[in-house]
Amino acid sequence: MTRHVLFRAFRSGAEFTPGVHQGTVVAGEHLAYGVPAGALHHTDSHAEHPARCAYECCAWLSPQVAPGFGFTSLVPSWNASTPGDSWLRVEARVSADGVSWSRWYDLGTWAEEDTEIHRSSRPGQDDGVATVETDLLTARAGTTWSTYQLRVVLARRPGSEAVPVVRLLGAMVSAVPDEAPAEVSRGGAAWGTELPVPPHSQQLHRGSYPQWASGGEAWCSPTSTAMLLEHWDLGPMPDEYAWVPESIPDRPVVNAVRQVFDHGYGGAGNWVFNTAFAGRYATAFVTRLRSLVEAEQLVAAGIPLVATVAFPEGGLDGAGYGTDGHLLTVIGFTESGDVVSNDPASHQVPSNDEVRVVYDRAAFERVWLGSAGGIVYVIHPTDVRLPDPPDPAEPNW
Repeated sequence: MTRHVLFRAFRSGAEFTPGVHQGTVVAGEHLAYGVPAGALHHTDSHAEHPARCAYECCAWLSPQVAPGFGFTSLVPSWNASTPGDSWLRVEARVSADGVSWSRWYDLGTWAEEDTEIHRSSRPGQDDGVATVETDLLTARAGTTWSTYQLRVVLARRPGSEAVPVVRLLGAMVSAVPDEAPAEVSRGGAAWGTELPVPPHSQQLHRGSYPQWASGGEAWCSPTSTAMLLEHWDLGPMPDEYAWVPESIPDRPVVNAVRQVFDHGYGGAGNWVFNTAFAGRYATAFVTRLRSLVEAEQLVAAGIPLVATVAFPEGGLDGAGYGTDGHLLTVIGFTESGDVVSNDPASHQVPSNDEVRVVYDRAAFERVWLGSAGGIVYVIHPTDVRLPDPPDPAEPNW
């Protein structure tokens, strides 16, 4: 089966101008709150004292996107700023024929900080068309879609002067087989390349902050995200993580956990919330790669990745653990093409010095493509150009 993947993002004034503006405006290269176009009520069920609060809102509906193949899954991405009491919600709808549409699915309520609302996906969205699994919209068995549309709702308190801004809004759609290809990819573009990504171990935080995903043993995603931000010398300034006691090691990692935590899912592994956090400081999005050859193209361009894998105990030699879902970095390749990773759970040893590990190319590709279908986070400074996508007809970055 062909691995179909397409990532399409709106990220400039020219791209935000079309679509349907319901109170939103194009401000330079960004989409921004313009004038209130409606009202909504939101109850933050994760607050200490939940209350039904009124907000004024506006919205933007993207142009309809037809990727040119039948797709079965969609993952959104956004980079935005939500100052003060403002926040946003991203939604998507899908169509099999471009005429009849599904309902709008809620793919995340999000804000930069957790003072106005708690970031949350919305569990329980399951109907005859699709199901939402935290950050992934998936078609029912036997169903394929031809077209999708995104909607972003920008909200703030009535009378507020806060202006939320969206710099990037996009989605990755795909139709990929459940299993990895039988043969390992050949590659070669980045063999012998290793990027200087600072190592961080999630194991340093085991038992810490149990209110966030039971502590550091589940912090693989934000630890990996923090590594990539530090690699680019981006990420939060010291005043942003000043709330973390100085006695705690790797304070930016703890800060990242708080900033990506999904209160609806109850974990820090929401792909979209991780890239939304990184998108405060860089350009960041979720996509799928078709093989390690594509990962090599990005690494050869100086861009490390965060990848999703799953495997049983003993299923990836050198890992020392089994997992139903884990995130780690891809920072390079050996001279023979094996994968070099800063794996935040490596060997279950609570030391940054034990994070680097080399994984056999064939074994890694199998557990990466065969579990989450090649999901990665792409995080890079806005002034660092991505290489040309390998398939211009179906670009996945």
